[in-house]
Amino acid sequence: MRRKLFMMAPILLLAATGASSAMTMNDSQYMLAMAEMHAGDAPSASPAASQKPAQPVRGADVVYAIVDGKAVHGYLSVPAHAKGPLPGIIVIHEWWGLNDNIRSMADQLAGEGYAALAVDLYGGQSAKDPDAAKKLMSGVFKDPGAAKDNLKQAYVYLHDRQHALRIGVIGWCFGGGWSLQTALLFPDQISATVMYYGQPVDDVAALSTLRMPLMGFFGAQDKGITVQDVQSFQKALKAAGVNSEIHEYPDAGHAFANPSGDKYRPAAAADAWRRTLAFFARYLKGA
Repeated sequence: MRRKLFMMAPILLLAATGASSAMTMNDSQYMLAMAEMHAGDAPSASPAASQKPAQPVRGADVVYAIVDGKAVHGYLSVPAHAKGPLPGIIVIHEWWGLNDNIRSMADQLAGEGYAALAVDLYGGQSAKDPDAAKKLMSGVFKDPGAAKDNLKQAYVYLHDRQHALRIGVIGWCFGGGWSLQTALLFPDQISATVMYYGQPVDDVAALSTLRMPLMGFFGAQDKGITVQDVQSFQKALKAAGVNSEIHEYPDAGHAFANPSGDKYRPAAAADAWRRTLAFFARYLKGA
């Protein structure tokens, strides 16, 4: 295992070059871990959500999917003066749900020149406290097929309706795990995947289907997704031949870059966001 320290102190655990979705922990364990990590937390805006887009954007509520006969509303943000098709990014909310803080992240991505679609996996609800968030997340785990259908239609919306040239995906916390799952749903169609401390997959057969580059961010102080979990994920990515780059920040815990909550760690979050934007620019714009 190679270790390399960066200025902002992430550990680059491994860079691999280009597997059923077995998890390093089961869903029940993951939910319990998330509840513990977010105990006493609240969905107030973190500094991540307070940043302004790099250019003017326009955002609107859109219906991007029909799941179980019900319209699914998301938030689409694009540069205000965009002309022609743009690269697209599916933006997946943390365990609090699709709230204004996630919309802000979509605006920031739009400000970088993308059509950013913030999806809703909670059926129009968002949580105000950890107990509510746990219940909403539990509902998704009880019916993962509906979430997958939701995300498949999000891809189609960006591809067919927005004529996205290339499509990436990003998510935090709960959404980080679903970012990886979206990649597994579209292993040779998604062009770039970013996951922030999401539930990993260590099934080499499933991961070996991935044809896009993957970047992940984790906190070494995370007691839910541990250093050992991340190492198992990295080992599986390497065995699967996935072009991947995983950063683990020694002084950060779970949710260190979340748009919502009080777990934010400025240095780690800023470094991860800089890397995220450079990664998307390279693989979605060819910059």
